[in-house]
Amino acid sequence: MLQFDKSHFIAGLIGTWIVGMGRYWDDPGANLLQHLGLGSVIYIFVLAVLIWLILLPFKVEKWSYFTVVTFIGLTSFPAIFYAIPVERFLPMSTANTINVWFLAIVAAWRLGLLFFFLKRFTRLSSGNILTVTLMPICLIISVLTVLNLHRVVFNIMGGMRNPGPHDSSYLVLMMLTGISLVLILPLLVSYVIGIYNRNKERNE
Repeated sequence: MLQFDKSHFIAGLIGTWIVGMGRYWDDPGANLLQHLGLGSVIYIFVLAVLIWLILLPFKVEKWSYFTVVTFIGLTSFPAIFYAIPVERFLPMSTANTINVWFLAIVAAWRLGLLFFFLKRFTRLSSGNILTVTLMPICLIISVLTVLNLHRVVFNIMGGMRNPGPHDSSYLVLMMLTGISLVLILPLLVSYVIGIYNRNKERNE
């Protein structure tokens, strides 16, 4: 990971762009940035900024934004699962279930790799790694739900009269949003304690 170079960065960027287009190619409600795959590209830069900033107070050796954004881009490839139009050849209920599994697989893959990356790179305690892994994810989920999925939330609250293939995935996202909001305060407390203990260890 200390040997990431421009080729790794470009590969991650292109991969993110391709899977970003694939994710929304059959979604009529997606905006232009999403159809062009640029929404996903912007997302990895934003997520990388959050992770980079969150870890800065821990004063990790050789910690750089370039390394973080390159790593985040390289974890995007499994999101190509989202491009499979399962609703075209399967019943809607079955397609919903499969899309939820796609969401779970990709999310678990990226979250697991992020934990591995931070654990190996920063060599912080497992408690600190868990905190700094969950913090940006909780923030991103909450913000995306408020800004990008409001029409879905309203449709679900209204009874989902026009069910779509991604409805179950959106229900999962709503549940994760609730969990994220509950976790924010405990994560912030753990984060502050972790920084204090880290600085105390470095000064001893």
